[in-house]
Amino acid sequence: MSFPVSIAFRRSLTAAVLAFLGFALAGCGYNNVPTLEEKAKASWSEVQNQYQRRADLIPNLVETVKGYAAQEREVLTQVVEARAKASQVKVDASTITDPAKFKEYQDAQNQLTGALGRLLVTVERYPDLKSNQNFLALQSQLEGTENRVTVARRDYIQAVQAFNTEIRTFPGVIWAKLFWGSKPMETFAATAGAERPPTVKF
Repeated sequence: MSFPVSIAFRRSLTAAVLAFLGFALAGCGYNNVPTLEEKAKASWSEVQNQYQRRADLIPNLVETVKGYAAQEREVLTQVVEARAKASQVKVDASTITDPAKFKEYQDAQNQLTGALGRLLVTVERYPDLKSNQNFLALQSQLEGTENRVTVARRDYIQAVQAFNTEIRTFPGVIWAKLFWGSKPMETFAATAGAERPPTVKF
């Protein structure tokens, strides 16, 4: 003997089953992989944001220095070329799992850092430039940007560490392979003094 089951009861039962499955999956770490992935991507966006801020400051810095140190043409050219190259290499959040692309991007940024450092050393030869108000304003902005780059890189490294650990350990490794198809993200190689903000000297 069978009893009629109403449509409303079936819907309620289905909703209850789906809710139970949702809580069960969430409780066993199913959502950890995409959550940590999005956090790492957001951290990477902040790294790019700070690099872009530095790149935006450089043209004004170069023009200011050029007015006082015209004979430093070679150094100025190196900075401009390094900035152009760094701006051409793009690594968005969808490609930070590509080691080659990530290295290319980081090498370009390191080259720009080196060229910028050589430019700032030349400033020591020009006392009038060091006291120029425009230059002092750029000095303050650049110094703050370098500190923010360091903080953004640190936050990204921590976010990637959490994500990569999640997709390589149980139970996250199951969700990562069966459902999300996640790959380890690239991170910055540690360099000497990376644990503290760089000092910019003018």
